[in-house]
Amino acid sequence: MKKNLKRIILGVIVVALIIGLRFTSIGGKLNLESLQSNAEKLVQYSNQNYLLSVLAYIVIYIVVTGLSLPGATILTLAGGFLYKVFFTVIYVNIAATTGAMLAFLFARYIAGQWIQQSYGDKLAKFNEEVDRNGAYYLLTLRFIPIFPFFLINTFAGLTNVPLRTFLWTTSLGIFPGSLVYAYAGRQLCRIKAMQDIFTGQVLLAFLLLAAFAVLPVIVNRIKKTKQKN
Repeated sequence: MKKNLKRIILGVIVVALIIGLRFTSIGGKLNLESLQSNAEKLVQYSNQNYLLSVLAYIVIYIVVTGLSLPGATILTLAGGFLYKVFFTVIYVNIAATTGAMLAFLFARYIAGQWIQQSYGDKLAKFNEEVDRNGAYYLLTLRFIPIFPFFLINTFAGLTNVPLRTFLWTTSLGIFPGSLVYAYAGRQLCRIKAMQDIFTGQVLLAFLLLAAFAVLPVIVNRIKKTKQKN
């Protein structure tokens, strides 16, 4: 009972913190207009305090992704504008994977363990499927940019996906998107809307990556179907 109470209290505190940050001026500053209007100041600061700016960038990114706040895409654009694309992708990968891990662990601690313990029998088939193909599914979801980053973190935390699997699929899965946004950040002043970044060709490339990631699952299902027949 005490353990459940601790989880409830922690959950309420974190949710309250997330809601509070979303409705403060801090949450409203992570947008394209704000980034473009402060571009010169950011460049000047990063040039004069490179290491400190990188550290601040990574910490802010971890907080945003860890608390499931909107703004990760804007931060990736900012990184591409302030730093070289190669380094930006590294910084983003470290920060986003760390933040995703925190959100994953939070979801697992607050509700994931309780769900698995309480409904383990009913979730047996689902857990078996996750054990066999969970990595492929996670990669597929990461490759498709239309799926919200925070929802994948939370959902994965509610399943029995191993932390190690979650980490490597996240790190690999966010790489293409990070590269696209970081590269787009080099042309920050020319971007009029976020929709300008993802052209039809870029979206098609992501869909092909997602299809490739889930291909082993499809092939195995086809083989099983043929064996049954």
